[in-house]
Amino acid sequence: MDQEHIAGPAGDGEGAGRRRFLAIATGAATAAGLGAVAGCAGGDGGADGQGGERTGGPAAPDGKPSASAGAHGFDVKAENAKQGHADWPVTKAGPARAIEGFADKVSVLPGESFGLHVSTTAPRFTVSAYRMGWYGGARARLVWRSEALPGARQPEHTVDPGTRMVRTRWARTTTVETKDWPEGCYLLRLDAQGGEGQRFVPVTVRSAATAGRTVAVNAVATWQAYNRWGGYGSYDGPTGGYASRSLSVSFDRPYEYDDGAGLFLVYEAPLIALAERLGIPLAYATTTDVAREKRLLEGAAAVLSLGHDEYWSPEQRAHFTAARDAGTNIAILGANCCFRRIRLEASDLGPDRTLVCYKSSYDQDPGFKRGHPATVDFRSAPGADPESSLLGVIYDGYPVDAPYVVTHPGHWLFEGTGARSGDRFEHLVGVEYDKVNTGFPTPRPIEILAHSPVVCEGRPSHQDTAYYTVASGAGVFATGTMRWVEALDATGDGRSGVNHGLDARSGALTTRVTENLLRAFAAGPAGRSHPAQDNLKAVYGGS
Repeated sequence: MDQEHIAGPAGDGEGAGRRRFLAIATGAATAAGLGAVAGCAGGDGGADGQGGERTGGPAAPDGKPSASAGAHGFDVKAENAKQGHADWPVTKAGPARAIEGFADKVSVLPGESFGLHVSTTAPRFTVSAYRMGWYGGARARLVWRSEALPGARQPEHTVDPGTRMVRTRWARTTTVETKDWPEGCYLLRLDAQGGEGQRFVPVTVRSAATAGRTVAVNAVATWQAYNRWGGYGSYDGPTGGYASRSLSVSFDRPYEYDDGAGLFLVYEAPLIALAERLGIPLAYATTTDVAREKRLLEGAAAVLSLGHDEYWSPEQRAHFTAARDAGTNIAILGANCCFRRIRLEASDLGPDRTLVCYKSSYDQDPGFKRGHPATVDFRSAPGADPESSLLGVIYDGYPVDAPYVVTHPGHWLFEGTGARSGDRFEHLVGVEYDKVNTGFPTPRPIEILAHSPVVCEGRPSHQDTAYYTVASGAGVFATGTMRWVEALDATGDGRSGVNHGLDARSGALTTRVTENLLRAFAAGPAGRSHPAQDNLKAVYGGS
């Protein structure tokens, strides 16, 4: 794959230098040409209404009753003991517009229905709903499959002249019932008749309550910001320039990359599989759900931000912070988290289906003029509120590819890894990274577990993995690297270049640390049994 980078400008930090971000970050050819966020030069910062054919759900294909969601939680172990179906991947994507679609709800409660909007050149197609998990390594279970449905090519999209938002006004093709679908993360696979093409449509069957459980949060806002279906996303348009970017993006369109799966397969699926393999009591939600439902995280044991979770609304951040202050542990399993401040608005299909992020053009935003917070980076004026006050770490730059260096091997999170001080794990730091920087608000006490030297576009710096605790007893852990979740699946010696050259040794380290983390965080406020022992002075010097 082309790994070319061209340095972007300072200041707002957008431009040609970040256009290939997603391809570099995921290693996926389907992502080529997508845009991204601020480069190293700027990373340091300063102090339903439509009808359609209705399709219901027969029993699960394995013939067994599906685990049902309820107020007392969902039995992850029982679900993963069921037979998996390893035939879930897209193997025949076909031409670009052979078949594609989107759901008119990002998430539904178990038993709720949603509309599926599909465009295809084939006369008929089927829909297969795969619940993603562990399943003995199969990674998915076929929960439901439709009968053959009539296919049609939907109208071409339009582009709003003011915001450059891509709009589709596709008719609802079918209504999907989720009766007997267990809570979890789903990929619906669309199969065009005659093998003409396949695509995914993601949807989350969310949990009604999270008390006592670890909440896996799908970062759907970030998936959509990076989506360039129709030629426009939050970073650039058809010309490739920052000035042609969308100021608002809509969920009413397919995902262009990873065969329609969004960022789920690279940044989230490996963690979901690991947590379900461990039998951790889990709940499932999306960033939209957390933003909308003030009490959703109430009583949760822990909440997980997965591998690339950049775009947050103020409501989502407030609800994460309130959960932490009530004793809920937080794990940030990526980098560049909680970086962009967004606003969610309605689309023609329902609430919270338009993501507004004007960035440096915030003063042109009608919502800002009406008194809403500026949709700029959280650390930027007006209303600067650096993300480090929640995360402990702060985004420091892009792009890097560097070894991960262990500096605190005696920490409980490294138990069972065999790691020693100074051990290096090649390529594990990348493509974006975070660090502890007391030039921004930094919770204390905070422990740095790994302190990895990096050089980002000629600027020496460090990546940090950090853990802090607060008075409520909550523990907050941040990996400080975007490749953490991806590394969970790393195998071999890395020489093939797959997964950025991450090898089985990195896979073993990240897997064991994550296992230690998930088990401790699921047990309740981690700060009570594992209070942070501040080592910031020892690592960085000073106070």
